[in-house]
Amino acid sequence: MRRDEQVRVIKGLMAHLDQGTNVDAGVIRRVEVADYTSPERAALEWETLFRNHPQVIGLSGDLPRPGSFLTINDFGTPILATRDGEGRLRAFANVCRHRGPLVETEARGQKSRFSCPFHAWTYNNTGALIGLPKGDHFGEVDKSCLGLVELPAEERHGFLFVHPKAGGDLNASALLAGLDEEFETWDFQSLLHIGDDTYQTPMNWKPAIDTFGETYHFEKLHRDTLAPIFHGNVQLYDTYGRNHRMALCIRMIDLMRQMPEDDWHVTMGAFPVYYLFPNIQVNVGANTVTLVRVYPDGAAPGRSLSRVSFYARAEALAANPEGVRGLSQGFAEIIRDEDYVAAASSYVGAESGQISHFLFGRNEPALHHYHATYREALGLPPLEILAA
Repeated sequence: MRRDEQVRVIKGLMAHLDQGTNVDAGVIRRVEVADYTSPERAALEWETLFRNHPQVIGLSGDLPRPGSFLTINDFGTPILATRDGEGRLRAFANVCRHRGPLVETEARGQKSRFSCPFHAWTYNNTGALIGLPKGDHFGEVDKSCLGLVELPAEERHGFLFVHPKAGGDLNASALLAGLDEEFETWDFQSLLHIGDDTYQTPMNWKPAIDTFGETYHFEKLHRDTLAPIFHGNVQLYDTYGRNHRMALCIRMIDLMRQMPEDDWHVTMGAFPVYYLFPNIQVNVGANTVTLVRVYPDGAAPGRSLSRVSFYARAEALAANPEGVRGLSQGFAEIIRDEDYVAAASSYVGAESGQISHFLFGRNEPALHHYHATYREALGLPPLEILAA
């Protein structure tokens, strides 16, 4: 984050604290509960936002060196991502060209060759078919035409973007919109991957996104965990195309008032939370980053999957490995045990048929923006305004 922007964020949060105010969307909006529970809507989301939309599959630290690989099977197309011998990100459909099995079944590792477990057709990390056993028995084939199906892939500012369709449109800079310049300043590409969690939850995928969209709940839901660290119901909020950034207010900001402005760093008094359309949260701490990827369970509206990946600055990890790992894991467990429990409970209420709408308050602008862009992407009418 640029120096002038860091100062603007900290001063903006201080002003809210001094004035007893918060960000203000200007109106209360309501969203139909059916947006969360409808099987027809779930099918439309799955096809439009996941099977046919670029996806963030991780950070550069997930492929730390040439020969690294990563597999994903969360949005309809099984993916094999590799870093080839020249250090370039490559992505392929993880599907053997002989009879279709997954070529690689491990989640991640270090390999330059991938052999299908069915008949041992073998591919290198540029996707080329380099061997098939008993070729004289199988019959003559043109290996150059039978490599793994390559998918559009781009590595930008430490993020790994893949389009799940061969020939799909992928422009990472356009996807980041105004965040392109800001992400360049964070040095995400140098982060080290330190672990993952997976949370399967009996709820629609959108309540998982919603729970990241406000701090109104901190003083109640997180009273023993985050509330002692954060000023609840205080944030700064900015939009970048379909994306947004929330700057949550850390209580350390109170001590920053006594510090020279030149000594400020935004992560002392703020916790930036970036949302990348349609399903990504990037939580940025002083020495750690937590990437949350939320997926529906195919076209089923009532189940979702969250992949939570942890990354750290090399110097912080070297100085205090247990502390850094513990901080990341503890933050994720709050998401799992508090946010997602509450969100799943709200989904029970949604399915009960007793209410027709959820409400988004004036102090929840991220929810207004997220659902507005979500509806626009699906060709749906805007959210209803309940009151100003």
